[in-house]
Amino acid sequence: MVIRDSEVLMPPPSRGLTRRGLIKGGLGLVGAAGLTMPATAAYAAREAAEDLTITHYRLNPPRWPKGQRLSICVIADIHAGGPNMGLARVRQVVDAGNALKCDLIVLLGDYFATHRFVTEHVSPPQWAGEIKRLAAPLGVYSIYGNHDWWHDIEGVRKALRDVRIPAMQNDAVLLGEKGNRFWLAGLGDQLAHWIGPSQFIGVDDLPGTLKQLTTDDPVILLAHEPDIFVRVPERVSLTLAGHTHGGQIKLPLIPPIWAPTEYLRFAYGHIVERGRHMIVSGGLGCSKVPMRLGVPPEILRIDLGSA
Repeated sequence: MVIRDSEVLMPPPSRGLTRRGLIKGGLGLVGAAGLTMPATAAYAAREAAEDLTITHYRLNPPRWPKGQRLSICVIADIHAGGPNMGLARVRQVVDAGNALKCDLIVLLGDYFATHRFVTEHVSPPQWAGEIKRLAAPLGVYSIYGNHDWWHDIEGVRKALRDVRIPAMQNDAVLLGEKGNRFWLAGLGDQLAHWIGPSQFIGVDDLPGTLKQLTTDDPVILLAHEPDIFVRVPERVSLTLAGHTHGGQIKLPLIPPIWAPTEYLRFAYGHIVERGRHMIVSGGLGCSKVPMRLGVPPEILRIDLGSA
């Protein structure tokens, strides 16, 4: 059992949205950087609700066989629920993900909104009914996020099970054809159980997950929070993570105002440390307030073996 400290706090219960509350909440967040104009909050809300970026990475990480090509679509932190991630928006994300025609699609947790400004409730059967349409030759795989655990883990489990999307928790599966195989490993959430202010007990078991690897084929690791990367061994070719929303509010030339990680360098993007590679998605939805500034919602396309 590991007790972790984190900058993430349990969110307050939802109380619905008011125009005054939206502006006040948004200005309170960006005001820390000196931006206090209502227009800024309105722009940030619009960026969260309307923008959708496809971010493309091409790389040949260590221990990935030369010439072994694999395309991965990464969908992280949907946080389904209006105003910025209503059902129509989730449908748009699914359509965009399918249009990439990747070999594999992975979902990195946090499937529904828990902030206080929700205007459109999207139930588990609704968001699951949309992601059910995702399709890829090597399948669609998922992991759970901290908000799933904190607010409705049984509902999320049932929703994914009902649409037959495997939810990995300290599991590993060998995918691909002979001569072109790889391991996909999915880690349990590192912040699953809130036990006090900024303290959590995770359900992650990295050593136990990696013990399931029975061949020398390369490994891709799915982890909701990027913090585990400091302990990921060189055996793993690539770690994929979400959770941070890329900081959600990011101003030019300064670090993110808020990023829920102990390691600010893990807030976003392609990180390389000691020969190990991780890509952290900026995700799609929002936490705390329905705003994104400087970090538009994104889906990732990752091409391995083609750089």
